[in-house]
Amino acid sequence: MPTRAYELMTIFEGEAEQPAIDAILKRVEEMVVAGNGSVASTDNWGKKRFAYQIDHKWEGTYVVHEIVTEATNLNDIERMLRLADDVVRHKLLRLPEHEGQKRGLLEGGAAPATAG
Repeated sequence: MPTRAYELMTIFEGEAEQPAIDAILKRVEEMVVAGNGSVASTDNWGKKRFAYQIDHKWEGTYVVHEIVTEATNLNDIERMLRLADDVVRHKLLRLPEHEGQKRGLLEGGAAPATAG
């Protein structure tokens, strides 16, 4: 399978304690590594106000991961995030190959993925 670059944004409840957030982030990283991938970077944006109310909350803590993997276990990661009590929302995006190369996540000679 080809290696691809992904961006995972996770929004945690504003009242979530930092140890609980760290535990979920560590679990995501463990699951990525278990799937023969790697977390290239983790960017904690901190607490931000929502544009609109989500689950009766007005703010949350945003964290963005850049992930490089063969995508064998991304469904398991998304399921874990859906079930986590402190996670308000999450979004996993596959980055286009040129964007992954521009960010230094993929090598320039990576083979393009085939549909199937």
